[in-house]
Amino acid sequence: MSEQCRLFGTELRRARIAAGLSLSELAGRVHYSKGYLSKVETGRKQPLPAVARLCDNELGAGGELTELLPEPSSEAPPRSEENGEMWFMGSTRDGTSFRTVNRRGLLAAGAASAVYLGSRASSGSAMEERSLETFRTMFGQFRELGQTTSHAVVLPALTAHAHTLRELAAYATSRNREGILALGSRYAEYAGWMAQEAGEERTALWWTDRAAEMAEAAGDHGSANHTWVRHALFALYRNDARRTIELAQQAGDSRTPPRLRASALQREAQGHALVGDHASCMRSLDRAREAHSVAEPNTALALGTTNLVDPVAMVTGWCLHDLGRPGEASSVLDHEIQRVPVHAARSRARYGVRRALSHAAAGNVEHACAITERVLDTVDAVESATVTTDLRRLDRTLARFRGNPSVKDLTPRLTQSLRVRTG
Repeated sequence: MSEQCRLFGTELRRARIAAGLSLSELAGRVHYSKGYLSKVETGRKQPLPAVARLCDNELGAGGELTELLPEPSSEAPPRSEENGEMWFMGSTRDGTSFRTVNRRGLLAAGAASAVYLGSRASSGSAMEERSLETFRTMFGQFRELGQTTSHAVVLPALTAHAHTLRELAAYATSRNREGILALGSRYAEYAGWMAQEAGEERTALWWTDRAAEMAEAAGDHGSANHTWVRHALFALYRNDARRTIELAQQAGDSRTPPRLRASALQREAQGHALVGDHASCMRSLDRAREAHSVAEPNTALALGTTNLVDPVAMVTGWCLHDLGRPGEASSVLDHEIQRVPVHAARSRARYGVRRALSHAAAGNVEHACAITERVLDTVDAVESATVTTDLRRLDRTLARFRGNPSVKDLTPRLTQSLRVRTG
């Protein structure tokens, strides 16, 4: 094994002995086998990030073990390029892949095109205002639909409407242009989120960048900064902690409204958690809590989640798990998941899987399996690539307890769900 593995093993053994723990005692606390930890200590096994963070916490190492891990080999994010042609990536019939549709094909898509053509012909301010109100109403409906159905249902319509609004803005009166562009930006941003949920990062980045362009054109510089928050989320799911922190910090300039600043600080906290920096993570969460306390109320057009009563608390639970404190994480997530509305299926799937993962990592295996069993139907319904990332982690964690009867009972159902997600 590499010199880095041997160095990690040496430091783990030193910290364990200094804490007065035997190898068996440490294994019992972090819920990894004594044999595996022995191989890590002797440099014969590559240390997993989760093991490093758990041991950091149990041994009071203050993140020193996590710092010894090699940085993840994060691939460069896919490029998002404007090719000069109005296009979008729409789901194929089975929702498993995407296809390019040119401008003519887009403008033939559904009711949005009819609104666009009618508005352009009349070009009157009153017609623009009525169209704008219609698009606002539809956006709220699409947002609700996105919580309960697959991305394949909402993404094609979102992209068509975003393009239609961009076209409509080009012919709008000065009185309505900024409002049309601002709403178009929200459609584009939500299309980017749905594309990420579909596992199409290049498409998601493209729409995120279009959202920023329209927000800037509307004079909404704060919403344009939301682009950095979204890019930080992409980096987080690539386990690129350094990039997550950098991008989140770019979003928090003086022009950023409190709600978006709170979102940026939550992403920054999650980046610090990935590298085991508990102090920096908690400071970011405290600042996020302050910003959230003075943020405007949730509205249908608000950026970011609108389904969490206390998003900072929910992210705190997420961070505690990544900091190697799964017992604390599960307590927080147990409380917060009860406050997520029943209709917010996508949010319940996301944080339900996170909750199960925390309980499994804390050794509450039977409870983790029970939570997973209850949430899998919802996971299947919303078809989320980001939720599937955590579902795979949960599967790997439960595999350490493969002799447990609850794990044996759950495994066929969990395997089926993962096979559908990756097949």
